[in-house]
Amino acid sequence: MSTQPETKADAEALVPLFKLERVLNQDQNGRRISLLGNIADKPALITLERAALPTDPHLVTLLLESLGEVTNLGANDIYRWYMASRASRTDMADTTRTITSKDAADLDKRSIPDVKLNLIYPCTQAHIKKYSAQRIRMVTETPEIYAQHIRPYMARQRAPPRLDWIFNILDGRTEQDDIVARVDWDNPSNTGFLLLPDLNWDRSAIEGMHLLALVQRRDIWSLRDLRKKHVPWLKEMRRQIVGAAAKAVAAETQPPDVAPLDEDQLKCYIHYQPTYYHFHVHVVHAMLEAGTTQSVGKAFGLGNVIAQLESMAGGDEAGMHDVDVHYFVGEESELWGRCFGRLKRGEAVDLNVQAQA
Repeated sequence: MSTQPETKADAEALVPLFKLERVLNQDQNGRRISLLGNIADKPALITLERAALPTDPHLVTLLLESLGEVTNLGANDIYRWYMASRASRTDMADTTRTITSKDAADLDKRSIPDVKLNLIYPCTQAHIKKYSAQRIRMVTETPEIYAQHIRPYMARQRAPPRLDWIFNILDGRTEQDDIVARVDWDNPSNTGFLLLPDLNWDRSAIEGMHLLALVQRRDIWSLRDLRKKHVPWLKEMRRQIVGAAAKAVAAETQPPDVAPLDEDQLKCYIHYQPTYYHFHVHVVHAMLEAGTTQSVGKAFGLGNVIAQLESMAGGDEAGMHDVDVHYFVGEESELWGRCFGRLKRGEAVDLNVQAQA
């Protein structure tokens, strides 16, 4: 896999080349859609979702004035609901209202994007399954299932070049402009981490803030690797993550007349199963709408994990590998199809498949 960073222009040039094959899923109450297609005959996956609306009073006023083709859908007493679309810049400039061409330009795609777009290219079958509509199952991963089946599966998912994109970030080869904080880097105590925006954040709405803390150490793959001996490190990292996130995000997105974020306005959690097996912590604004990424069976609060570790019996090596973990998996996932679904039917588990790059 090439480690040469892709230029901004190269990345933007890919989107118009996308050729739709089929719609995979629609979620978030219809605000997000996943599409499968191809670019230059290689599979590609795009997610589209409604972008955040502005909060600046000037832009909000212009946005309201730009609404056209307002259609009433119904009314009940004092309540009315509508569908509306935004007028084009030309239509706005031609109106008799006092909307200047500059006002119209303020509302164009550079100021208020209509959609946020994520592209995975080239994508794999694992990506396609993940983003396809599917039924969800709650499973119980016992210490025995973890040791016999899941841990070896994780090792295969870490095989090169699966995590090269993460190591490229950690080693300073890619995405360095996106890093909002680097804390305790190269510290002999192995406590370093960096903060960068999650793909699900549009980097504009402060209450939609979603950052990732990628740890520098590479010996911890997931929640299952955490031990009682890691409690001091986890506590200090949580303190530093929250402090660095509040400071960095306030500096980048907050208007000068708005108070910076307080640390108690942020939440930290860990995914299990995670998308990739290099330990990372999610940090989000407490007001962020709690979708699937924060749901029961997916997100484990970092503070709660620390408390659980502290209360465990045993020595420093006691840890999360010793307990049952309950979470959900999709029916199209390998974990269901080759492990938990087979266990439910009394069949032999077969997770011995090579991880896709």
